[in-house]
Amino acid sequence: MTQLDFSDTIYAKGKKEDIEMSQKYIVKLSQADKEYAHKILNSEQTATGYKKRANILIMVDNSVGKPPSQVEISKRCGVSDVTVYHTVRDFCEQGIEYALSFNKPKNPPRPTIVSGEKEARIIALACGEAPDGFSRWTVRLLTEKVIELSILTSASRETVRRTLKKLNLNLT
Repeated sequence: MTQLDFSDTIYAKGKKEDIEMSQKYIVKLSQADKEYAHKILNSEQTATGYKKRANILIMVDNSVGKPPSQVEISKRCGVSDVTVYHTVRDFCEQGIEYALSFNKPKNPPRPTIVSGEKEARIIALACGEAPDGFSRWTVRLLTEKVIELSILTSASRETVRRTLKKLNLNLT
């Protein structure tokens, strides 16, 4: 995990704007990078968040002179100063396309409980005959049966309901 440097958020006498701090990342956009950022800014189909990040990179560019502070850029662009920092860091470490794109996590935050085979067994059970004494399956009955048959070691009704809904299966 990358260590973040928030040294420019330490304030002297409560005035954030008056402090000169050394920059950890210095941005110098090439002509191709500038054109790419302007292309994103001028596109009507680009989402607002991408446009704000492109604007941040254009404002932080050192090749045209001394850039404004992170706080000033965040006020102008309507984002937090942390967003400015992360955009600059992403550009310096990964490049402009990474900084100006949506980065989906490689792994989901939590692994799925119901895999393909387990899902198929739950669906087969739901499509089969209801237990004795019942006219049809309910999500509660189905959950109890799934645990009883050891399809899943533990499952909530919501897990079973989502599995059924995913395939538009109605228990009525």
